[in-house]
Amino acid sequence: MKRVLIYVEGQTEETFVRDVLAPHLMKTCQIELKPTLARTKHTKSGQTFKGGIVSYAQVKGDIQRLLGDSNAALVTTMIDYYGLPDNFPGKDTLPAGTPYVRVRHLENAFANDIGDPRFLPFLVLHEFETLVLVKPENLGKVLPQYENQLQALVKNIRGIPPEEVNDGPQTHPSARILQHFRGYQRRLHGPLVIKDIGLETIREQCTHFNEWLKKLEGLCEVTQ
Repeated sequence: MKRVLIYVEGQTEETFVRDVLAPHLMKTCQIELKPTLARTKHTKSGQTFKGGIVSYAQVKGDIQRLLGDSNAALVTTMIDYYGLPDNFPGKDTLPAGTPYVRVRHLENAFANDIGDPRFLPFLVLHEFETLVLVKPENLGKVLPQYENQLQALVKNIRGIPPEEVNDGPQTHPSARILQHFRGYQRRLHGPLVIKDIGLETIREQCTHFNEWLKKLEGLCEVTQ
């Protein structure tokens, strides 16, 4: 059995990994996927606050600590592309082009900065709620009191692939959801909606996510 450590931005991603990704990889590849939550603040008393990306220095330190685990076959990440710190590798040389070109540029710069062959960076285009927008109709199931707003949300994103719903302050995925579903809570509702959508549907509509998951699944092929 291979052990993979995944560095996640918040508790929502942690729940998604635990309830959706980890069971899939264990069943299909006998890969143990273990999430580790980002550490964002330390106090003098030694208390640690977890969740969210505040600085790249903290991210790099956390990743290096995870790579210190010699039992881990791979260390990967699940971090939002939207809202990355300004000093994130590659951000100052971000090229023009599609979101896919830009996110791969950042991931390559991230990998080069860490400099370990066991590190596989993954940035979610553009944030976790992208996966919710694969099937926005499912929001009406968990937030039925806002169901009359559903068609407005569907119209808002019609014709846009989920991973291309952009990263503007008012137009990134969670902002669009909150415009119509004001009671939406990422940690509570996000994993419920995504679990109901199903991993295969998400893979069909989210190219970048699917490419990453294929690389994780590739670990089982190496050992067979």
